[in-house]
Amino acid sequence: MRRIALVAALVVSCLATLCVATEVVRVALDWTPNTNHTGLLVAEELGFFEEVGLKLRLVEPDPTVAVPLVAVGRAEFGIASQEYVTMARAQGIPIVSIATLYPHNTSGFAAPADRGIQSPSDLIGKTYAGWGSEMEELMIRTVTELAGAAAPDVEIIDIGTIDFTTAVRLDIADFYWIFYGWQGVHAELQGIAFDFLPLRDLAEVLDYYTPVLITNERMLAEEPDLVARFLTAVARGYTTAAIDPTASAELLLDYAPELDRDLVMASQSWLADESVRVVSEWGWQRQAVWSEFAAWAFENGLIDVAIDPLAAFTNDFLPRLETGG
Repeated sequence: MRRIALVAALVVSCLATLCVATEVVRVALDWTPNTNHTGLLVAEELGFFEEVGLKLRLVEPDPTVAVPLVAVGRAEFGIASQEYVTMARAQGIPIVSIATLYPHNTSGFAAPADRGIQSPSDLIGKTYAGWGSEMEELMIRTVTELAGAAAPDVEIIDIGTIDFTTAVRLDIADFYWIFYGWQGVHAELQGIAFDFLPLRDLAEVLDYYTPVLITNERMLAEEPDLVARFLTAVARGYTTAAIDPTASAELLLDYAPELDRDLVMASQSWLADESVRVVSEWGWQRQAVWSEFAAWAFENGLIDVAIDPLAAFTNDFLPRLETGG
């Protein structure tokens, strides 16, 4: 009788929780934990993942490892950017962007205030410092050509992962490519005066999606319900972070206490203004953004093989099921 009573109690408990079995989903980050990832932690800590039968496990590789981890199924999902997805697709790697974290590119060129760089034409003849990617050279060429330069006429030097604030203090170059929500906010807190040219204002094609959430084609074909449940929880997490950035930042600091508190708080607040606050509108990607970027990348040699932009992203698994561009 005691065993029957125990089973009955378990049945009642199961019915009360809809008998949702918990499944672990691994998300490969594009960098060490920062405010771009807060929405994931919010979704986990506030029970949004639990409500859809999932449990979050973060994997912390480096930017170049997240894509192959997702491609081979070592992580169900990951964070990357549109340029990485585009380059991967051109190499036959079957990853797909399933949501954008922000509707617009939050990066741009930053220059110490004493350089007088306030427009694209001011970049001509200057020195740029970055991490040596083809993408950087192509962006600079695109922007300076739009400004009327026959050739980029910009000296490019590779400084690896030296951060913007340190580079400015060392006076390494005239301008840099930064994500304002982290590096720009950090420089502000350090009292560094600088000018910022958002990429989205310099050329339409540079207002591409970064960061994005990715998965592989097998997941979309074989486990569409899991993908949809994952995005439902994530959308709630990121919109909550946008509505209440202070409380959400505390959750990130709980997870990564080594981070600078002032930077996390200021960064989360800044990103809240760049974010979508409505779950049914979060993550949406426009076809035109993917098509224009793919064409630009191929025409300028960033990729050697043209890709089908419609295969590189999907909106089908977002909380709202709509199509369109």
